[in-house]
Amino acid sequence: MAHSLISLRLLSSLLLFASLPLSQSNQFCDAGIGYRESTCGVSSTSSSKLLIKGGTVVNAHQQEIADVYVEDGIIVAVKPNIKVGDDVTLLDATGKYIMPGGIDPHTHLSMEFMGTETIDDFFSGQAAALAGGTTMHIDFVIPVNGSLVAGFEAYEKKAKKSCMDYGFHMAITKWDESVSREMEIMVKEKGINSFKFFMAYKGALMINDELLLQGLKRCKSLGALAMVHAENGDAVFEGQKRMIELGITGPEGHALSRPAVLEGEATARAIRLARFVNTPLYVVHVMSIDAMEEIAEARKSGQKVIGEPVVSGLVLNDSGLWDPDFITAAKYVMSPPIRESGHDKALQAALSTGVLQLVGTDHCVFNSTQKAFGIDDFRNIPNGVNGIEERMHLVWDTMVDSGQISVTDYVRITSTECARIFNIYPRKGAILAGSDADIIIFNPNSSFEISASSHHSRTDTNVYDGRKGKGKVEVTIVGGRVVWQDDELKVVPGSGKYIEMPPFSYLFNGIDKADAKYLSSLQAPVKRFSAS
Repeated sequence: MAHSLISLRLLSSLLLFASLPLSQSNQFCDAGIGYRESTCGVSSTSSSKLLIKGGTVVNAHQQEIADVYVEDGIIVAVKPNIKVGDDVTLLDATGKYIMPGGIDPHTHLSMEFMGTETIDDFFSGQAAALAGGTTMHIDFVIPVNGSLVAGFEAYEKKAKKSCMDYGFHMAITKWDESVSREMEIMVKEKGINSFKFFMAYKGALMINDELLLQGLKRCKSLGALAMVHAENGDAVFEGQKRMIELGITGPEGHALSRPAVLEGEATARAIRLARFVNTPLYVVHVMSIDAMEEIAEARKSGQKVIGEPVVSGLVLNDSGLWDPDFITAAKYVMSPPIRESGHDKALQAALSTGVLQLVGTDHCVFNSTQKAFGIDDFRNIPNGVNGIEERMHLVWDTMVDSGQISVTDYVRITSTECARIFNIYPRKGAILAGSDADIIIFNPNSSFEISASSHHSRTDTNVYDGRKGKGKVEVTIVGGRVVWQDDELKVVPGSGKYIEMPPFSYLFNGIDKADAKYLSSLQAPVKRFSAS
C-alpha cells in the first residue's frame, strides 16, 4: 500500500513538473518537491531485489568477504557466493567495503533560529546526506511556545518531503506539569526517546539548573536519554558584552566570548547533576579538551556518559574566524565554537580510545545572506555549519586512513553506536539478515574533493571547501533502492520514513540495581528515642 501511495505521488509530481516552463520547474525542484538534474530523479533501481557481490562486509564487530542479498528493502542474507535469478539487480563490490549507511545523530533541518530558518530542509538536507553515505539522521524538534505536541506536529509537516529515514529528539525549553505530561506522550506514543536541554542561548532556549534537574528526573522515569548543549549561558552572555565593550564585533568575537573553560564548566555541572539523579547523559557536540576531560573522568568512575564530537571539531581549528573577509569568517560561526589548534587532535585521540563514542555533524546551515545579519555584531550571526554530506568522508580520511582507528571502528562511530544508543539496533546500523537495507559501498582507494560549488546542500558556502582525501562512498542504498551511484543522485521526495525509537536503551541497564544499592547504603532514617 505504501509503495502504491509513493508511486501515485511520484506520478502526479512528474505530470505537474512536465507541464511547467523550465524556469518554474527549477523553482519547483528547489522547493524540495520536484526533480533537479543534480539532486532529483526517479530511483535508479526499480527492482525490489538486489545482490551486492564480492565485497568485504564490515560491521562494528567483524568484517568478512561475503555477498549481501536484499529483497523489498530488507537484508535477507549475508554469506559468500549467493546464487540468484535473472530478476535481481547486481552490484559488483569487489575490492570495496559493504557497510551500514551512516546515521547522523545531530542535525537541524528547517529549524527556525535567530530570526531566520536553516537553508536546508528535509529534502535538500537528506539529499546531501545520501550523496555522502548517510542514510538516516535524527533531528531536533523545537517546541512551539513550549508545547512539545505542537512542536512535534510542526516537524511532522516539515518532514513530509523526506527522502530517507529519520528520527526525532525533542528539546525542552521550559518546565511545568504540561511539559512533564507531554514528555510521556512523546515517549509512549510518538517514538521519541531523548530530550535535549540547552545550557546556553540565554533569553531564547536556555534552561536553568532547577529545570535541568526536573528534566533529568523525568527522563529517568521514562527511560529517555537526557542530552545537553553544555556551555555556561550566563557567562557566555557576559563574555559577549565584554567583547562588544572592547570593540570586537566580528566573527572572532564569537569564539573569544565563549572560551573552552565555559564548555568544560557546563559539561562538569551536567555530569554531576546526572550522577545525582543517577540517569544516563549524552553531551552533544563536544568541542574542547575541557569538556572531553570531564567526560573521560566521569566514564572512568563508571558513570554512563556519552560524548559526541562533531566533524567540525575533529578536523578544523578556529583560524578561519580571523579571516579578513567577513563572509568567509562568518561561515565558521557555530556553538560551542570551533577551538584553537590542538583541541582537534585531542578529540581525535579521545574518539580513537573510546572516551568519545560516535560522530555527529550539528548540520545547521545558513547562507551568506543570512550570516550577514551579524555583519556589525557577531551576536546576530546565525550559528551553524555544514557536515551532513561530508561526515563519512572526513571521518574516514581523518581517522581510518591516518591509522587512528580500524574499519570496524569506523562503522561503530558513524552508524552502529548511534543505533544502539537510540535503541534501533540491529534494524539500523548493521549488515545483518533482517536489518533494513541501508547500505553503502565504500572504495578505500578512491578519493574525494569537497567544494561549495558541487555539494548538494542549498548553502552557498562550505567550511570544508577545497579539502581532499582518500576513501569515497561510491554507492548509497536506502530502503533497498540505489539512490547514489556514478556521482549521480536519484531521490524521491516523500519516500523517507519516520523511525520510532523505543525507550530504555542499553544505557539504562543496571540503573535500578544502582538505585537499590544506594538506598540500602544510606543507613537512614535513624530511629531515635525521644528524651523522657
